[in-house]
Amino acid sequence: TPLYSSAASDVYKRQVYSGHHLEGKMTEVFEKMRRNKPVIALAESVHENRYQRAQEGSNAIDPHIWMDIKSWSTGIWNLRSDLIDQFPNDSAKIESNHEYYQKELIKTDYQIELLMGSIPANQKVLITSHDAFRYFGLAYGIEVKGLQGISTVSEYGLRDVSDMVNFIVSRKIKAVFVESSVSDKSLQAVIEGCAKKGHQVKIGGKLYSDAPGADGTPEGTYCGMMLHNAKTIQKALK
Repeated sequence: TPLYSSAASDVYKRQVYSGHHLEGKMTEVFEKMRRNKPVIALAESVHENRYQRAQEGSNAIDPHIWMDIKSWSTGIWNLRSDLIDQFPNDSAKIESNHEYYQKELIKTDYQIELLMGSIPANQKVLITSHDAFRYFGLAYGIEVKGLQGISTVSEYGLRDVSDMVNFIVSRKIKAVFVESSVSDKSLQAVIEGCAKKGHQVKIGGKLYSDAPGADGTPEGTYCGMMLHNAKTIQKALK
């Protein structure tokens, strides 16, 4: 986020991470760091009533909370407070940056709502490689299905592919979406399976799920990444 003042930037970029085990084994490293210095797990500062479970009956939290801008902005609010505590001399700049950024978040959230609202009801289905978009679906009223689980290292099987093919064919879904951080091998198998059943489904585009785009591009920012995803989904499904 652009909340950092010039004085705080280099320090805090090394002390903020997402949390809820998104970082895998690195989580243990961050937990040890927290014993000696202020280290913030941004997702863990989002109010728990906005959490989704990783799977039914599980106590683990789905970590992809940033896919819902309203929820993620609550974590950014708490980051603002922590930054001010750590860098009181920069409090005015942090407050100013936060106020500006909240306006950007509100604008982006509204744009995404309009884009998703323009998709025909029978096509409001988002199919991706892994289950990273449930918060997005709940926030913007679109059904979400991932071939794999919430982890990019989880495996998919022939039954998963077969079930997805049958679902797409029965619902006459136009497009599926690859992700920038996940191999498209599994979805290619789904596309081939649909073709064998006489239904043509296309790759609707590339979405950013677990990582933003390259530095210096619109997709390299949080708002830019989210808006790119929404525009890509809308264009393919409308």
